[in-house]
Amino acid sequence: MSERTWHELVDVSMTIEVKVTPSGRISLPADVRRRLGLKSGDRLLLDEQADALVLRTAAQAVAHARAISDRLLAGKKGAAVGDFLKARKDWQE
Repeated sequence: MSERTWHELVDVSMTIEVKVTPSGRISLPADVRRRLGLKSGDRLLLDEQADALVLRTAAQAVAHARAISDRLLAGKKGAAVGDFLKARKDWQE
């Protein structure tokens, strides 16, 4: 079993200071890129919120959107994303 970092063992957020260059670029520290499996050329989605900027991988953005949808549609039969995906798969077969 590989050694896991404390970030993987404990559900915590962390704050890392990054500098914006004159051209508007930021660099993500190597340990963050490694932990998230980010490679050169990977794309991130920037979510501008009222009081924050949130960077997400595409997979994280999909999971986040799905969680919001599931929360909003809880208890409404057939309205959840999972229900939609199942119906679509059934229709294609």
